[in-house]
Amino acid sequence: MNINEQLLGFIQKSPCCFQAAEALRERLLSEGFQELSEKERWRLTPGNYFVLRNHSALIAFTIPEEGTGKRAFHMAASHSDSPSFKIKENPEMVVEGHYVKLNVEKYGGMLCAPWFDRPLSVAGRLFLRGEQGIEERLVDLGRDALMIPNVAIHMNRKANEGYAYDPQVDMLPLFALGGEKGGFWKLTAEAAGVSEEDILGHDLFLYNRTPGIIWGPEEEFVSAPRLDDLQCAFGTLEGFLRGGRKEQISLCCVLDNEEVGSATRQGAGSTFLYDTLQRIAGALGWDYEDYLTALAQSFLVSADNAHAVHPNHKELTDPTNRPYIGGGIVIKYNAQQKYCTDGYSAAYFRTLCEKAGVACQTFANRSDMPGGSTLGNISNTRVAVNSVDIGLPQLAMHSPYETAGTADTEALVKAMEVFFA
Repeated sequence: MNINEQLLGFIQKSPCCFQAAEALRERLLSEGFQELSEKERWRLTPGNYFVLRNHSALIAFTIPEEGTGKRAFHMAASHSDSPSFKIKENPEMVVEGHYVKLNVEKYGGMLCAPWFDRPLSVAGRLFLRGEQGIEERLVDLGRDALMIPNVAIHMNRKANEGYAYDPQVDMLPLFALGGEKGGFWKLTAEAAGVSEEDILGHDLFLYNRTPGIIWGPEEEFVSAPRLDDLQCAFGTLEGFLRGGRKEQISLCCVLDNEEVGSATRQGAGSTFLYDTLQRIAGALGWDYEDYLTALAQSFLVSADNAHAVHPNHKELTDPTNRPYIGGGIVIKYNAQQKYCTDGYSAAYFRTLCEKAGVACQTFANRSDMPGGSTLGNISNTRVAVNSVDIGLPQLAMHSPYETAGTADTEALVKAMEVFFA
């Protein structure tokens, strides 16, 4: 398969953050990486390792042979989560004795309209009553199971004039006919191969079932759910695995909860990266001064997708920083420090792209249009290193079906291969 077919295969196996982390875990195990536990002491020697936190965030790292590299960290960070709807407790709601719908709430800032009239399913994790205590199990219904039906134009004549969706009213998915509750948990338990009575807790999300596609006259486009930010998670890991990782300690981080601010124990604002670096330093016999000098020579690539110029709304993009799909990796700038790029980190990353033989372009918000933040500056509050914010250009960001460029996926893999070499 070519690199974009591999990307779509990864996305298909990753309906939410938990399955994404599991797919990354399986890939690393197949490459000979050793899994570590935060609950145990780490005895590290030169080699390849990874650690999970919350089964939704992952850090893989390589310690080179002693004496072959410099005391520094080369790091890439992306995120595993995407905007969606989270299943609430006691989710089943009976409507006039004829329908059963599910009670959900928004996770992250999504475009609501594209969620209507699509085949949806549910994935996430369950916590179960087990013989040894509470057990965790990933679950995916793996079938077309729900739909959020639109109101007909005849009943809402102003639908095409703009409509403010109420998430507690308009966005609840239809699940079943009839007036009986219990069907949702029966279906979920069957998918997980467990008894309903053993389900003690859950973290479950809706996801779009429409498969990803490669399209265009030259197959220049890729469209799929969750390109933001699984395209970067996939690309950075592929580059990490292809790079030699012999010149410094290399880390590939896929963190969670970026879409809701990163302020969780598994997000960029947590201690996850700091804790991992400290444990590496301790295992190598470094003192804190050694750790600080290593940070001063380190670099972080924060990889989260970027807005391409929209073909129907080119006026929404900055007049002079105008990234296009197929134009290469986007370096992102913001004077309010929403992005961590500065003059040095931009120059460093441009040099990487030149060595990799790939193009790069720039993005900045219009000065009258505020933008969102991402991983770089948030993680820098815990681990202060030179950092650049980059991404791949895409359309329809935060839609349940997004569009990006096939050539740009390849560009990111090549640039990350050079970075980790």
